[in-house]
Amino acid sequence: MVLTFFDVAGRKFLDHSIPGSLELTELLMVVVIFAALPLVSLRGEHVVFDSLDASLPPHAVRIQKAVIDLLIAAALLGLAALMWKTAGEFAASGETTAQLKFAKSNFIYGMAVMCGLAGLVHIALVVRPPAALAEGEGTAL
Repeated sequence: MVLTFFDVAGRKFLDHSIPGSLELTELLMVVVIFAALPLVSLRGEHVVFDSLDASLPPHAVRIQKAVIDLLIAAALLGLAALMWKTAGEFAASGETTAQLKFAKSNFIYGMAVMCGLAGLVHIALVVRPPAALAEGEGTAL
């Protein structure tokens, strides 16, 4: 936020922006979003549609949540594998960002790891409810 403020202020008042600020902002957004993904999963803070849960018996809601967590885990683990493969390809070809020349592969590897961790969290949620995992009840992950 501070970087964007100074970039906009520099453009407005000095007719000069900070070189690479947009690129750096985009990369920092990737870091923040993917770093938070496993924690959001662990705490069960994703957006949910639970309007029908009140009309279902408790055991049906538990089964529904388990199936959904398994599907999400499969999607996240599959995405992690694809990202890991893409990061390897980017590393092999030496892909870098346009202005700052950061290696793109490092960021994609990080995204893959965070997706993989979030996928593992969703597998754990099949057995344990989010509150129990977040509070550390029983055995740890």
